[in-house]
Amino acid sequence: MADRRIVFTAFPGIQPLDLVGPHEVFASAVRVLEGLGRNEPGYELCIAATSAGPVATESGMTLHATHALAELTDPIHTLIIPGGDGAVEDDQPELVAWLAESGRRAERVATVCTGTFLAAAAGICDGKRVTTHWSRAGVLAQRYPNVDVDPDPIYIYDDGLWTSAGVTAGIDIALALVEHDLGPEVARIVARYLVVYLHRPGGQSQFATPVWSKSAEAAPIRLACEIIHDELGGDLSVDALAQRVGLSSRHFTRRFRAEIGEPVGRHIERLRVEAARQVLETESVGLSSVASRCGFGTAETLRRAFHRRLGISPDAYRRQFTSAGS
Repeated sequence: MADRRIVFTAFPGIQPLDLVGPHEVFASAVRVLEGLGRNEPGYELCIAATSAGPVATESGMTLHATHALAELTDPIHTLIIPGGDGAVEDDQPELVAWLAESGRRAERVATVCTGTFLAAAAGICDGKRVTTHWSRAGVLAQRYPNVDVDPDPIYIYDDGLWTSAGVTAGIDIALALVEHDLGPEVARIVARYLVVYLHRPGGQSQFATPVWSKSAEAAPIRLACEIIHDELGGDLSVDALAQRVGLSSRHFTRRFRAEIGEPVGRHIERLRVEAARQVLETESVGLSSVASRCGFGTAETLRRAFHRRLGISPDAYRRQFTSAGS
């Protein structure tokens, strides 16, 4: 039984934790399998760059690529693309060309943080819903309009492609892949060994980050953003916003997405959920009051938005993340 071959791509300017975190998850899973005495395929780990040898990371640490990309002719089970400044700068033509070819023959592809930029450049993300670090989501959406960018979730799966948010989310996505391959017992032991959470669902928001919001350049869209931020509890329908900024609804919708990087409704819901989070973290008011103040109307609408955005109910969020709830 051959082990599943996992290839990590490395390049100048890589964020080292994007590679090291998932690498340790898979390496630990191999040790767990051995400890449990389970005779089944584990993982064969490989770090590859355009040339084998040292690779300078964005923080000054040096990684060692064991293989050159051109040497990798054997089947690839999982192709993992880390991020880093070198991924966003879009100056990795040899790596992108290799990803475009290898991404098609790999059984699955996973990106960590801004590694989504490299996957998008290689055409792997076309027509798919993806995530990346919240601070770079707008740039990704503008650069690759054929990609549906959602900056909220920790990770997303869409038709063979796994994408994850910033840095430590690479550990979350690796644990999810281990659980998919080897079952919950192995993933649970690995998580306990690494002292990390096992069950951070992919749909859960990037809780520790502020809500990302790209600044608009054009005056009408900038005004619309100001109205949204100032009047979250008011009427923020597309028609109402378009009328207030002097654009047709259709033109407003198109320009808003082009400048902000996401549809109007998704942007508003994200900001309303963030506002509700802040209320839940600091006050003990009921859900109906939170819903009314933050523009959801009813507690049920608030609950649906929380489940859709964060993968958790407002009550559970309050218990887990606030002192007010306890």
